[in-house]
Amino acid sequence: MISVQEHYDEHLAPVYAWMVGGIKPALERGAAELDAIGVNPSGSGVAVDLGAGFGMHAIPLARRGFDVLAIDSSAVMLENLSRHAVDVRVQAICDDLLSFPQYLPAKPELVLCMGDTLTHLPDEECVEQLITTVSESLAEDGCFVTTMRDYTTPLRGNRRFIPVQSDEHRIFVCFLEYSDTRVRVSDILHEREGSQWKMSVSSYDKLRILPEWLDGRLRRAGFAVTHEKAPSGMLRFVARPA
Repeated sequence: MISVQEHYDEHLAPVYAWMVGGIKPALERGAAELDAIGVNPSGSGVAVDLGAGFGMHAIPLARRGFDVLAIDSSAVMLENLSRHAVDVRVQAICDDLLSFPQYLPAKPELVLCMGDTLTHLPDEECVEQLITTVSESLAEDGCFVTTMRDYTTPLRGNRRFIPVQSDEHRIFVCFLEYSDTRVRVSDILHEREGSQWKMSVSSYDKLRILPEWLDGRLRRAGFAVTHEKAPSGMLRFVARPA
């Protein structure tokens, strides 16, 4: 079993922009999510994007006037971000998500952890540590927004095969296997080479975080929490200091 970072760098990163439908549409979706949250700079102007990837949210944040700290453990993904973060204030940092406070120029008024990033952490203790670190680092009137998939009810049978993206040259499918605390994700990529198809497979484990558990940990850390359904099958948690 390879690490999440190895999985992204060696398997997903070369096709990630294609997998999400292209950089421009992805940035538009990121901007629409920010519209739904209703965030604009009003205090320190500092925003942190944890698990920033190629900048789906970091770049739209910067275009709104934020000074953005974009943290990701994948140097390959951050290289893609830097290529597209033109004429905006985004500082790309390749490091563990939990290390973000050492890079802060001021207390952030916004911390994002979008996509399914939380489930990529090694264990629940790391999730709790991240929540505590965000709570301690955030400006007094700041906001922490995170999204995750709801893994409460395991998919069964053929529903565990999930088509992600395809065209005449590539087919991308993921396959899910459930245990009590983990979801093993196998990303299966077929690529056409001339008249032949080449298959590559890479697997990694995600945490199986339950919504009620996350809600409780956020409240325990001193946040007032609201949550709702978000695009692409996500749940969005908006947490503000109580």
